Amino acid sequence: MGQVNGFPAAFDPAWHPAAGLVVGHDVVGGVFTLNGHDPAAVGRPGAPGQMTYFAPDTLAWEALEMGHSAWVSWLLSGRLETFYDGLRWPGWREEAAALVPSQGITVYPFLWSKEAHADLAATSRRAVPMREVLGVAVDFAKRMGPDDPGFIGEV
Repeated sequence: MGQVNGFPAAFDPAWHPAAGLVVGHDVVGGVFTLNGHDPAAVGRPGAPGQMTYFAPDTLAWEALEMGHSAWVSWLLSGRLETFYDGLRWPGWREEAAALVPSQGITVYPFLWSKEAHADLAATSRRAVPMREVLGVAVDFAKRMGPDDPGFIGEV
C-alpha cells in the first residue's frame, strides 16, 4: 500500500496523503479510496474517513457511505455482484484470473461509452499493465469527465 500511495521512503511524521489512501484497484480501472481529512477540497464526495469509488464507467467518484471496516465486510458479503452489475461480461472471471497483479483489462469501446453500456459482451478486451488502464481513465476524465479525478494511486 505504501508504493501505491506514494509514501516517502524515509518516515516523515508530517507527511499525509492529501486526497486519502488508495486501498484497492479493480481490474477494469475502478479505484477504492479511504477519504482523507478534507475530501471536498480534492473533489471527492463523502465524509472524511469514508470509502469512495472512482467508477470507470462514469469517470466520476462515488461515495460508498461506509468506513473501511464496513467496506471490508461488504467485500466479503457477496454483494459485489450487484455493485459490478453492468461492468461484467460472460467470461470475465476467467479473463481476470489470467492476470498477474500488475495487470488490468482494457475495454474498447471504453466502459463510459454508449456502445459498452449497450453491449458489454461485444467489447474488445485485453490484458495490459494496470498503469495503462488507470492512465486512460484519468486522461479521459480530465478531458470529458465531470472533474479531474486527482490521485488514484501509483502502479
